[in-house]
Amino acid sequence: MNFNEIKAMDYKYQMNTYAKYDAALLSGNNAVITGEDGREYIDFSSGIGVVSIGFGNDEWAHAVGAQAKQLQHTSNLYYNQPSAMFSKELCEKSGFSKVFLCNSGAEANECAIKLARKYSFDKYGRGRDKIISLYNSFHGRTMAALTATGQEEFHQFFFPFNQGFDYMQANDADSLNDILNADDICAVIIELIQGEGGVCPLDTQYVKTLFNICKKRDILLIVDEVQTGAGRTGYLYLSEYYGIEPNILTSAKGLGNGLPIGACLCDEKLKDVFTPGTHGTTFGANPVVCAGARVVLSHIDESLLKDVREKGEYIRSKLYGIDEVKSVRGMGLMIGIELKTMTSKDAAQAAFKNGLLILTAKSLLRMLPPLTISYEEIDTGLSILKQSLK
Repeated sequence: MNFNEIKAMDYKYQMNTYAKYDAALLSGNNAVITGEDGREYIDFSSGIGVVSIGFGNDEWAHAVGAQAKQLQHTSNLYYNQPSAMFSKELCEKSGFSKVFLCNSGAEANECAIKLARKYSFDKYGRGRDKIISLYNSFHGRTMAALTATGQEEFHQFFFPFNQGFDYMQANDADSLNDILNADDICAVIIELIQGEGGVCPLDTQYVKTLFNICKKRDILLIVDEVQTGAGRTGYLYLSEYYGIEPNILTSAKGLGNGLPIGACLCDEKLKDVFTPGTHGTTFGANPVVCAGARVVLSHIDESLLKDVREKGEYIRSKLYGIDEVKSVRGMGLMIGIELKTMTSKDAAQAAFKNGLLILTAKSLLRMLPPLTISYEEIDTGLSILKQSLK
């Protein structure tokens, strides 16, 4: 089929939930994607931070293919080796005690919410169930995760929203004691860098103050690292950089390199809160996905993390040489670009027309390229970006 046929079929049969660019993507090689028409694009988006070790990675593709040929699925009523091995490696590498494997970041956050509420119910009884999140946050599109999302624009149409959620201002350390003094709070959920909210990093001292208050009052701290995790910022998980050990950490996106995966990790205190029947998933811990995720995890070593930090600094230094760029924020290969005059939507569209795939986050351009992007691919992409920001 040609592009117009693909577009027409998509429009006829898929629900109209995405504003799509005029391209049908066919194949990829590291950070370069080729369309159905043969046109090549430098990809600074990696499927919104998903394709962490690049398109067409041979080791990953081999592991996925070999497992698919051997056993593509088994329910969680049985054990399977790839999920057991991946769980062991992820827990040992991250320092957490146990993990629940699911299919997405939203699912991982739903699991975190249920885990926090059950812990509180088991220990304190009914009525201590409120989850506090931050204004400008984003935690997913399922109903509880959407309610936890602290952006009014997402709180439309789908009423009534779930009960038991409230919001507080990020980086306001002075208000934390008063807000968290209520006796109905079981957990706080935060993103250390608010990705969809505009690539906004939290203040380090604010995070440490929050961590200490939560620990003192037995309020669980949930850190949503769906976008910042799996090496994206130059650390396996950004919590390490902030010097905190959350009770619960959620991960997804880059763990799967393109296959759907989510992980809800917990510390020693929570490892036995769930019991058989209290939570579950049909497709989570899928052996094919876990076989691929093991390859991803093996690639996220100190050498790669160092490369991510260095490439991030290189990109930031080059971006400041573009006249239209007002400021740059973020960490590693999670980069937000504030523009002087252009809207982010117009800038992204211009970049697409010139052969660059880049994301937006509110008024900013957002870069989430594969962690394995080469300097040559970076330079080509930045050249296109500079040409587009005129």
